[in-house]
Amino acid sequence: MMIRTTGLWLTCVLLAACSSVQDGDEAGTTEQANSTQQTRPTPKPQAEPEVLYEAEEAGLADLQVSTQKTGSAPQRSSQNLVIVPPPNPDGQPVVEPNRENYEAAEINPIKIVAESPVSTFSIDVDTASYSNLRRFLNQGVLPPEDSIRVEELINYFDYHYPGPDGSEHPFAVHTQLAPTPWNENTRLLRIAVQGDEVAAEDLPPMNLVFLLDVSGSMNQPDKLPLLQRAFGLLVDRLRPEDRVAIVVYAGASGVVLEPTGGDDRAEIQRALNRLQAGGSTHGSAGIQLAYEVAREHFREDGINRVILGTDGDFNVGVTNLDDLKDLIESKRDSGVFFSALGFGTGNYNDHLMEELTNLGNGTAYYIDRFSEARKVFAEDLTGTLHTIAKDVKIQVEFNPAQVAEYRLIGYDNRQLKREDFNNDRVDAGDVGAGHSVTALYEIVPAAGGFRFNDPLRYQNDGTEPDPSSDELAFVKLRYKLPDENDSILMSRPVANDQYSEDLPESLRLAVAVAGFGELLRDSDYVDADVWSVADARALAQSALGEDAFGYRNELVQLMRNAESLVDNTAH
Repeated sequence: MMIRTTGLWLTCVLLAACSSVQDGDEAGTTEQANSTQQTRPTPKPQAEPEVLYEAEEAGLADLQVSTQKTGSAPQRSSQNLVIVPPPNPDGQPVVEPNRENYEAAEINPIKIVAESPVSTFSIDVDTASYSNLRRFLNQGVLPPEDSIRVEELINYFDYHYPGPDGSEHPFAVHTQLAPTPWNENTRLLRIAVQGDEVAAEDLPPMNLVFLLDVSGSMNQPDKLPLLQRAFGLLVDRLRPEDRVAIVVYAGASGVVLEPTGGDDRAEIQRALNRLQAGGSTHGSAGIQLAYEVAREHFREDGINRVILGTDGDFNVGVTNLDDLKDLIESKRDSGVFFSALGFGTGNYNDHLMEELTNLGNGTAYYIDRFSEARKVFAEDLTGTLHTIAKDVKIQVEFNPAQVAEYRLIGYDNRQLKREDFNNDRVDAGDVGAGHSVTALYEIVPAAGGFRFNDPLRYQNDGTEPDPSSDELAFVKLRYKLPDENDSILMSRPVANDQYSEDLPESLRLAVAVAGFGELLRDSDYVDADVWSVADARALAQSALGEDAFGYRNELVQLMRNAESLVDNTAH
């Protein structure tokens, strides 16, 4: 097992101290989705931004712009709202104690097929865990175990899976069997989903609302300044038919840019550049206002999305996690999708960001550097913004005649009940254009003598059903089209003849990343004395392949960093 240093990264944080940023995306016409809604007066010509100096906790309560007092209904303003933090008497940056917050998720256990033959989970295309891991390793620190979500490490990479190729479904499903490098007694089953590609120029008109946290906690170089540059990348890619509004929040919330066409990118960029940080964080009001703006300019056949940018450090307003979850969940059926970009260190609330996006038909990213923003808003633009399938669930039934035990690697907090698979009211993850999703099961063949668990005394081993069948498992997938409420079923069997000792490049990479993540989590199922970070690195090195942006090579270097850190903690 890996020897770890944990004291430095204790993340016991009251969720009530969380802060979050809200972004909104607006594109499209100025038609209102609700005909009964009053038309907002035409905004006055924009004046020079109003600069506000105020105490940290005073918020924006006394501003003469259309903002809201904490706890009241959100108000609207087309004025340029600039929040300047109060000067530090010592002239030095304020260093906050580490208050980063991660969910303590249990690693998926071994299941006995005779007792639990069916595994059901929601897909996950978030990548925040990988870029957060990179931040730690580049700083020379092992990441907190709870910050590691193995599926997000795996799904960070492009595996070049074949797409649907004219299929009636928006994605293709692939399966494969391979040996397990860290356990000679088990095998790996890969289930891969590849979304259909959509060219950027073919995207529907976009109605985007940037929901941006400008509270005092964002007054760090890796927070608001990086956020401004990140969202500027998206602004550069707007088309004339797209529209963007900007909502900000601190002690109060307000609209600093009314929906503006993509042909006026300079004005959108100026609004971004004028933002400064100061005040406490009343994120719930910003969320409400951002969705209001998005709904007012809803595009029936377009992309409607609120994009939040924040460190997640709410400290005013609705700070109870359940209340925030209820707020986001109540907006899920509005037709407006949700994305969250996390920034910064010291008070980053990873747990809250993931929870909100899970409930809001959204995706979570962590922006540790400008190049990660480029990946999200340039290289993967269509997948980031354009959802091709929602509520995507996978269910696998294992044949007890072929498989004795199994465990799902990752997706620890994405587990669903068996009956949830056919229940279209149960929410699940979404797939964007061109996104790929990879899931790995570690399975114990029934024919071997190895078992993780002792056999039961008074029950048979479950090998009676059709022992002659060559089917190892049966994979089912349900999804909904973005504008539909009824799910569509896909299915395929997995046969033993899909097993190969010769792993293709894509599977070598996925297995290397999965094993690396398991080691960083100190998993009971990967013994570092049998298979180490060095072994994971060697496997990744053999799978560099087509690496246009250098992400696979970077992974190898991060593994080298981890090797050194593990060696240091072991002595």
